[in-house]
Amino acid sequence: MAKDALFTMKLEADLRDDFMAEASALHRPASQVLRELMRGFIHEQQEKRSYQAFLETKVGNARAAIAAGDSLTDEEVEAEFAARRAAATRSE
Repeated sequence: MAKDALFTMKLEADLRDDFMAEASALHRPASQVLRELMRGFIHEQQEKRSYQAFLETKVGNARAAIAAGDSLTDEEVEAEFAARRAAATRSE
């Protein structure tokens, strides 16, 4: 991949020195380590946004189902699973 962008940042001297030492201990250029950290950060943020969108869709669908009357009460769910537990116990 072509590297044609320059990224400049200010940071504490001891942070820079410690980072450079750790990159050197791995026998890797600091810029390579930073690129990997940046890619990881980007991936993590994209995953978070994707999961948030999934949750919002799921909640929206559930709210729409409730509004349409296409849902069960707590009591109905409890009764359904009590019957399933009883059936499972009988078949053992």
